[in-house]
Amino acid sequence: MLMSVLGVVVGLALLTYAADQFVAGAARIAAALRLSAVVIGAVVIGFGTSAPEMIVSGLAAGQGSLDIAVGNIVGSNVANLTLVLGVAAMITPIVVSSPVLRREAPLSLALTVVFAVLVQGGLSRWNAVVLGLLLVAALVLILRSAKQGDPALSGEVGEYLSGEPPSLPKEWVRTILGLIGTLAAAQILVVSATSIAAELGLAEGFIGLTVVAIGTSLPELATAIQAARKGETDLIVGNLLGSNLFNAGGVAVVAGLAGPGPLSDPTIVGFATLLMVAVAVIATAFMVTGKRVVRWEGAALLLGYAICVPLLAG
Repeated sequence: MLMSVLGVVVGLALLTYAADQFVAGAARIAAALRLSAVVIGAVVIGFGTSAPEMIVSGLAAGQGSLDIAVGNIVGSNVANLTLVLGVAAMITPIVVSSPVLRREAPLSLALTVVFAVLVQGGLSRWNAVVLGLLLVAALVLILRSAKQGDPALSGEVGEYLSGEPPSLPKEWVRTILGLIGTLAAAQILVVSATSIAAELGLAEGFIGLTVVAIGTSLPELATAIQAARKGETDLIVGNLLGSNLFNAGGVAVVAGLAGPGPLSDPTIVGFATLLMVAVAVIATAFMVTGKRVVRWEGAALLLGYAICVPLLAG
């Protein structure tokens, strides 16, 4: 049991660091190849920041633990808009830009709802294809909307490109090592989480919804706290909504193709998916009112998360 807990801790720490290096390297390679800031921000960084969830869920599904895979998607989406957004809003009110409200907010909410509906019968390859097509459509809309330039996306890209000009050989090494490290960390995390679930008699879905989901959301939490402390809050909501969009689309595609099948934990297709949709609706409502998420709203999100997590055990 102790070794399994240690494996989770080591896996999460390595996952956070390796995934960050992977995203930074991929973004700088894209910049060196002269891709536009809009493409880098919406596609390269979007996929990269969901790499922890994607690799963990893909490995879990491929190894027959689809409950962990889907639980990770659902739990990460819930954690992003309660734990991460709540903590950031408690530090300082979070500004929500108009482009985010017009673009990412409705697209993220819509894909979350579709994912919640489709997963009720399990996660099949057909579900994966549908979600993948919807994600591509959402990205096309985002790119078209931002083709004239988008300060938020440009600012996000600027964070990864600060410092010395990108060196392709160096960034390729960083990206490849980051990917290898993410894969290794994900494998350690999945094996350790599965072992803990078996030893404690907990459903794999619960472990995916909580321990694994919180772990894969740690990069978003660290980034949000840092941005909130600096007062640079304009990117926080866009990053979180983008992460949820890729989770419900890209991560679900990987899991569905790697290990499709039914879900054995009724909590995932019942209370957990309902909670995910409810959180998305409430958080979006907070964003729309006043175009900011203030401290009392952040406290409400955190309180809701603390109350609901124990209920996920079924």
